Amino acid sequence: MEKRGLLAALQAEELRRGEEVVFADEMRLGLLGQVRRVWGRRGEKLRRRVELRYEWVYLVLGVDPMKGRLWWDWVKRVRGVEIAQVLRTWKGAGVKGVVWDHAAFHKAKVVGEVGLRRIYQPPYSPELNPAERVFEEVRRWVEGRRYESIEAKKAAVEEVLRRLEAEGKVSSLVGWHYIRQALNALPS
Repeated sequence: MEKRGLLAALQAEELRRGEEVVFADEMRLGLLGQVRRVWGRRGEKLRRRVELRYEWVYLVLGVDPMKGRLWWDWVKRVRGVEIAQVLRTWKGAGVKGVVWDHAAFHKAKVVGEVGLRRIYQPPYSPELNPAERVFEEVRRWVEGRRYESIEAKKAAVEEVLRRLEAEGKVSSLVGWHYIRQALNALPS
């Protein structure tokens, strides 16, 4: 997508103003702990317990920057079949189009059969995807702590997502000017 490319891509898919269009991506969430910086007393050695189990799930996140709404689901593996099932759920709830990267499973035949309009972002440009900004916020609140199970960590992530949505912070995090401009310029 070049300058004004988002609008052209949305128009090519015949999307209309007011239709639910989400920017989506996936994030791996696991128990292999990540240590963040912590404050401590000078001269005292800090000891942090870190989880070292190789267990994970994937968060599939959709962000609607206009309405400040988040859509999410959990999958064990990231393949076309799992992504298609998530998109079927989202389509049933009113999503008309999805904007995401060029991952192979996003282009799978089974994903295309769902019937959502798909818009692809340029390769190697995660900074253009609002879902990545939400992932940063989730990591800020969730990583660096020890969880007893993957279910406990999933619950912590869902709490952060609900809080972001309830407090109206999604639009301020991801309601970038060029996205709002493109979505508002669509025909009614």
